[in-house]
Amino acid sequence: MKTILLLGSGELGKELAIALGRLGQKVVAVDRYDGAPAMAVTPYREVIDMLDGAELDRLVEKHQPDLVVPEIEAIRTERFYDYEAQGIGVVPSARAANFTMNRRAIRDLAAAELNLRTAPYRYASTYEEFAEATQELGLPVVIKPLMSSSGKGQSVVRTPDELQAAWDYAASGGRAGADDIIVEGFVNFHSEITLLTVTQKNGPTLFCPPIGHVQERGDYQESWQPCAISNEDLAEAQSMAAAVTESLGGAGIWGVEFFLTDQGVVFSELSPRPHDTGMVTLAGTQNLSEFELHARAILGLPIPSVDLLRAGASAVVLATGDGEPAFEGVEGALQSPGIDVRLFGKPTARPYRRMAVTLASAPAEEGAEDCRVRAKAAAAKIRVVTK
Repeated sequence: MKTILLLGSGELGKELAIALGRLGQKVVAVDRYDGAPAMAVTPYREVIDMLDGAELDRLVEKHQPDLVVPEIEAIRTERFYDYEAQGIGVVPSARAANFTMNRRAIRDLAAAELNLRTAPYRYASTYEEFAEATQELGLPVVIKPLMSSSGKGQSVVRTPDELQAAWDYAASGGRAGADDIIVEGFVNFHSEITLLTVTQKNGPTLFCPPIGHVQERGDYQESWQPCAISNEDLAEAQSMAAAVTESLGGAGIWGVEFFLTDQGVVFSELSPRPHDTGMVTLAGTQNLSEFELHARAILGLPIPSVDLLRAGASAVVLATGDGEPAFEGVEGALQSPGIDVRLFGKPTARPYRRMAVTLASAPAEEGAEDCRVRAKAAAAKIRVVTK
């Protein structure tokens, strides 16, 4: 049995903790607030500010973990190099965790070092540099903090009148403040995909069937598997994913995001952990869910193959108010055949916070389009009420 320090205990961390628990591992769930979802499935918990390096060091000293597994961005990731030097495994690696938590590092790696196709981009440390970048790239542009999660601080600027509000939002949404902004030229894409990529300690890199998804406010709203993609585009996406994960190093699952355009595949972003759009795999679409794949990979257990078993879709249930949440309409959602519901167990709600997900599945030969319709219909029946 290994001791695993899970840094981030939201809905993705919860499913990973379940998968690791089934393999007999000790999981210490860590988050900035008590009662985080993963804390419901393991008796070991810690509540700290993970941006406090001294607090991270204290937990490592206290628990002596075999593995440190980051599940969110808001972590003092530079401490990971010291942990690796102490012989502690960092998932997937200290280099990968640091690069992928910073959009500057990962974008420069992808575009400048690996020569992957990306959106044109500029960095800005002042409002004046931001305005100049929009002139160079041309409107519309996408603006993001270099270090943020779940779409925080991200917006699309379509007119000059929106520049100041977008700058202010990006400055407030990032971890490091207003001096860390990336401005991207708008990519004219016809669809977005997540290619879940599994790197192994003792085995080949594997690719899950591609997942289509829709985002709003920079955060995922629905996903489906499999999604329509040409053989040529799939091969290019797999080649890009293999190149960037090999460069970063380490074992685990990676959520590699791409835009599909008429001119080919465009690399977008990379997460070194289970991806929110990959919650569709909880519908039984694969022989192993993304969480089971991650658990096996980080433990060094063999993964012979990833096989598509069923078509599926997921749709999120969002909160609309602040307070202690309760759910209405769950019974109605579950009355539909082939529907499952996962309530995350978050103790508080706020507008647009993801509180649950609905899952729909069907035989693989039927495809995912009907699953999308049914998952969204089920999600529409559930309402988050707060008090």
